[in-house]
Amino acid sequence: MSSLEIAGLKFSKVSAGSVFVGESKGGWIYAGQRPCHEVRCPEFYIMKNPLSNQQLSSILDSKIALGDETVWNSERLSVIIALVNDSLRESLETLTGDFTNWEVRCPTQGEWMHAREQNAIDISCKAKEILADAVTGNYRGAMMDGRPRGFEGHGPMQWHTATMEIHPSNKEIIALSSAPMDRENQGLSLRLVLTPIREGRPVTVPRKADLSGNIKSELIWTVLLGVVPSFAIPWLRGMGDYVYSGWVNLLFGGLCAGFVTGAFWRPRRPIIMYEDGEQHQS
Repeated sequence: MSSLEIAGLKFSKVSAGSVFVGESKGGWIYAGQRPCHEVRCPEFYIMKNPLSNQQLSSILDSKIALGDETVWNSERLSVIIALVNDSLRESLETLTGDFTNWEVRCPTQGEWMHAREQNAIDISCKAKEILADAVTGNYRGAMMDGRPRGFEGHGPMQWHTATMEIHPSNKEIIALSSAPMDRENQGLSLRLVLTPIREGRPVTVPRKADLSGNIKSELIWTVLLGVVPSFAIPWLRGMGDYVYSGWVNLLFGGLCAGFVTGAFWRPRRPIIMYEDGEQHQS
């Protein structure tokens, strides 16, 4: 079945497969986007376009003027998802296939990106779509089977949700951002998925990085890109005396230069495959 309809909403089929989420670049500015890892998604269904005002009006049994910007918060989001899930349960007998262990919710980042790679969704510039994932500092501990990732810890970010933001003029450029859902938000859009409920303990991205290996690599590249040129340049320019008399300044300058290069470039980090994930303990 290539598509189905629930509560007047049309969902398109997305085949099972893998997508790679995150960044493998080694520069420090990419630390919040690492590590790059494989996410294996089961077969699921997704809305090709975000909810329109007309569809929202039908679900909420209210009138939303066409062209008005919809206001989103956690309460409205929960109501809509609950109503569509109720319609799913009522429609189970008419749907072709076993959807008893399925649910309707916002897509996770892995599901959204997998659907995009299969051209199952249409996206628009300037859009900011709500995801099912909580906000986190990086991908350590991220789910590798496409299920939503919950918030870990305490603080105001527990009221935020992750969002997928599209560049204002180039649909090929996307970025992960966030939105506070404890208050009303304008400019957000909602796209729903019908997806199997993942059971059992998830496979997650390992929480611990290779700290000793990273420190060794950082020391090597700081010396090669910072300290060595700092001493080599004055020596090659005929200022050998300063290499001996001003070695402290040259060493300090080289360390600073090497430190700065680390912000923008370091060798790529390994991509974590599904088989390399760890079993979540909770």
